[in-house]
Amino acid sequence: MKICSQQLQARRIGPRGFTLVETVISIGILGLVVEGVILGYVKISQQVEWSSRSLAAQAIASQGAEQARSAKWDTQSPNPAVGPGQSDELGVTNYIQTSTLDVPNTGQPDVVTNYIAITRVSSDPPIRQIRSDCVWSFMNRGWYTNTVITLRTSDQ
Repeated sequence: MKICSQQLQARRIGPRGFTLVETVISIGILGLVVEGVILGYVKISQQVEWSSRSLAAQAIASQGAEQARSAKWDTQSPNPAVGPGQSDELGVTNYIQTSTLDVPNTGQPDVVTNYIAITRVSSDPPIRQIRSDCVWSFMNRGWYTNTVITLRTSDQ
């Protein structure tokens, strides 16, 4: 009886390992995990890139609106001429500016277009709306627009 129990213990204590099926399945799971990590990193880096470009485009739209807002507009002037150096430098008009996004990149700079529209909201009191739309693209995924809208009276 002792011999039989020693043989059973020898079988239990002997070297144990993984089967081929277990090894293949664990390598497959590892591959899926690594693929998920890499795809997540790529997606996050694309989102960060889009966010930085969107913020730069918002700054350009704000800059265009502030330039239009700071133009001279004097409704009390005896000579209400429109144009540079006049009592109304901009008037009710539309104009276009082109600029580049202020983001670090390699290759060609990203050119954006800023459409600025000035419209009359009210004559009494005199109020104008200034709208600045910065249009830009990202990775051939279409066009995006960042918009700034503000109101201005003549005494501001």
